[in-house]
Amino acid sequence: MTTHLKTYFTHSRSLAIGAIFASVGFLFGNWVTWIPYVKQKFNLDDAQLGLLLLSLPLASTLTNPFSTVIINRFGMRATAIWGLIAMALAYSLPVNVPYLWMTSAALGLMGIGIAFTNVAMNTCVTSIERQDGIFIMSTSHGMFSGGGMLGSALASILMGFKVPPAIHVAAVSVTIVALVLLVRPIIMGIHEEKRQSEGGAKFAWPNRVLMGMIAISLCTNITEGTMSDWTAVYMRDVVKSNDFFIGWGFACYAFFMASGRFVGDALIPQYGSRKVLVTGGILAAFGILLAVLIPHTTTAILGFGLVGAGVSCGAPILYGSAARVPGMAKGAGLATMNTFSLAGFLAGPALIGLISNAYSLSFAIGLVAVLALIWAFLSNRAHLY
Repeated sequence: MTTHLKTYFTHSRSLAIGAIFASVGFLFGNWVTWIPYVKQKFNLDDAQLGLLLLSLPLASTLTNPFSTVIINRFGMRATAIWGLIAMALAYSLPVNVPYLWMTSAALGLMGIGIAFTNVAMNTCVTSIERQDGIFIMSTSHGMFSGGGMLGSALASILMGFKVPPAIHVAAVSVTIVALVLLVRPIIMGIHEEKRQSEGGAKFAWPNRVLMGMIAISLCTNITEGTMSDWTAVYMRDVVKSNDFFIGWGFACYAFFMASGRFVGDALIPQYGSRKVLVTGGILAAFGILLAVLIPHTTTAILGFGLVGAGVSCGAPILYGSAARVPGMAKGAGLATMNTFSLAGFLAGPALIGLISNAYSLSFAIGLVAVLALIWAFLSNRAHLY
């Protein structure tokens, strides 16, 4: 069960690309913990906050179709490195800028950085897997979740100690840029595979197989987007947790997501992608219901943790399958799926905000449990590579 982890953490290129995944997660975990601060700073209701949160995934979705073009022009290695540096620099802006439109623009810049970095780093993983004959996709996504857990927990603790936001975000940005520059020589050592020009397209309308993956990914992305953007708000506004625990709902979610992904490269080959996806959907639905039906600090944190375990292997399975769809250029299957499935991440925050404003945040988050059951049902029918 742990042999693949030993391989991962003793393999320099796997560890280096894992550092990229962890850095993206660390930045994201920090940001989601600051969402209640931004909401309070601009005196936003849930609907207004949901619309503001659209800025990041909207920019990411609009940019995503161009990611394959950028990768084929500059290479997956350089795109991953410079995309992350751009994201780290943009991260320091949303919490500090004085006007709401500036916050929206700053989130858009983060979204652009995420779009390029996301496809590039996943393409790097599939290249390492093919070249070295190892399975590292799930563990790499575990590194992302582990980074998210650490980022959210750190932000929550520093928020509890009243550390000024400007100092916090500046320190995080500088740290991430330094880490990227440290691992850059190893990342550049990953073999840049020739793009597949014959029989493949840079971007194409999804076929039936890819559409099945997209349908599942829509459900998993809405679930992930809800957990990312609304757990901290839920912990403060519904559970009434103090500042020290505002970020721990997301931190526990990210911890169990990371744990599931760290064992995913052993579980997926043993039990099969289909069974893992079905079980994950059921587990996520149960966790959401636990958090919303018993809204206390302990039960909410535990419930969000179960959601993390449920969605943990969804992205690694779907990303890996999309990247292996025959007849597409390097990264094109992944980019095409991502463009459509990110609509879940795009619509999720706004829909949750609008429903919350009309009914309640508990009701809005509870509806996501239905989507989790839908993804479990669809996983029984999808064709996965």
